Amino acid sequence: MIKMNFKLSTAELKKMQSSADEACQLLKVLSNRDRLMLLCEMSQGEKCVGELEAALNLHQPSLSQQLTVLRKHKIVKTRRDGKQIYYSIASQGVVAIIALLYKQYCKR
Repeated sequence: MIKMNFKLSTAELKKMQSSADEACQLLKVLSNRDRLMLLCEMSQGEKCVGELEAALNLHQPSLSQQLTVLRKHKIVKTRRDGKQIYYSIASQGVVAIIALLYKQYCKR
């Protein structure tokens, strides 16, 4: 095995630090059971609030609170159809993370 010694440039280091900060922020948001369950349900497709409430047995105001956190961090997006608001995952990166977590923890 060849060991290479190299040092990151200041610009590369700043970019790496910025990326790590973004990843840390996302992981903080994901480190909540209710939010993970909501994202897992949404990974199966767009869901309205009533569907999420029924599927996960989450009730107001907890459901609204967790959806607000996910919206604030731009992890989910919304679509209104009449009186219904539909939620879906806004990022393919988050879809990939949820799929990995599902594979590791839900398919046992």
